[in-house]
Amino acid sequence: MSPPELLTVTRTQGNNEALKTGAVTPHGFRFAFEEVPVLVHAFRRMVRGLEFDVCEMALTTYLVAKAHGVAFTAVPVFLVRGFHHGAIHRSTASDIRTPKDLEGRKVGVSRGYTVTTGVWARSVLQDEYGVDLSTVTWVLSGNEHVAQYRPPGNVAPVEAGTTLAEMLERGELAAVIGAGIEGPDVTPLIPDPLEAGFRAMQQRGLYPINHLVVIKDEVLRAQPEVATEVFDAFARAKQLYVERLRSGAITNPTATDRMYARVMESTGADPLPYGIAPNRKTLDELLRSAVDQKILERPPAIEEVFAQATLDLTA
Repeated sequence: MSPPELLTVTRTQGNNEALKTGAVTPHGFRFAFEEVPVLVHAFRRMVRGLEFDVCEMALTTYLVAKAHGVAFTAVPVFLVRGFHHGAIHRSTASDIRTPKDLEGRKVGVSRGYTVTTGVWARSVLQDEYGVDLSTVTWVLSGNEHVAQYRPPGNVAPVEAGTTLAEMLERGELAAVIGAGIEGPDVTPLIPDPLEAGFRAMQQRGLYPINHLVVIKDEVLRAQPEVATEVFDAFARAKQLYVERLRSGAITNPTATDRMYARVMESTGADPLPYGIAPNRKTLDELLRSAVDQKILERPPAIEEVFAQATLDLTA
């Protein structure tokens, strides 16, 4: 008798590739992978329709969904991390020179206000540069994954018939966060953003988490052991990737591979730690920022948002 299958979405990357190739297999079930070319579409399908059994998910999207009663639960498998100093761009023709110049102005945000990159970028503006976020009008290019969420009063949709890039070019926006706008007339607001990110990690311990893994509560009720087995499978796949990073065995490293290798070199530690204990400071920081930015009404206890069987697991 073949083991049960769990319909699963996760974007192929170094730390989960072994699950896709079959080099690592879970115990007691099989992952039935569905490839969703635009991963944020899978986030929305999961949040609004619970279409998958297991799904990679943006951290803040998960927290907002959980706060609004969506029936899924995370395991502390943190698939994507990075620095967000480089997510904020300005026009080279504008009078904006420093983050404080954003106060009293309009700033574009790719997709929704609760997008995790936007949350981390705004926290950098507030915590490192003293920007009063409440004075900024945040202009969104899309709507929220969690339809029930209502943003604060200084959040507005982009005007119909235009784009954030066009508004930035016309000088109607002081900057744009996370829109992937490129060109000779656009530049990062924070100079040398990657170096700024590594300084923040060294000085503040800031090493943001973007994505984790969620499991449908219906699956966890029927098979409680799935939480620990999902954690275990992803952890074993990640370890193979970290070993390849450590040995220099990746022949054509991506920018992400190079960043993780540098984190490992800088810290002497696993650049992708899984589990609550090694990530509590980062999780607490994100929860505080989400409350500050009026994304969550209160910071939930970390133990409330992860599957109970995984609270003490690390990898």
